[in-house]
Amino acid sequence: MKLHYYAETDSLYIDLSSKRSADSREVAGGLVVDFDAQGDVVGIDIDYASTKLDLKTLETVALPFVTTKST
Repeated sequence: MKLHYYAETDSLYIDLSSKRSADSREVAGGLVVDFDAQGDVVGIDIDYASTKLDLKTLETVALPFVTTKST
């Protein structure tokens, strides 16, 4: 999972999969969900993110982290 914030558009994209988006649906005002060809969610786009979310804090709870070596 990757989080991408775009200051120029104040949008936050949550990339849930490396699969390509085949379809997108706005499920609420400014909230777009991307689906792959099989109908699985691959990403979430949040418009006006700074007005809807606290972008200063990122908290995770009980995620199974795997550490990788950096070169």
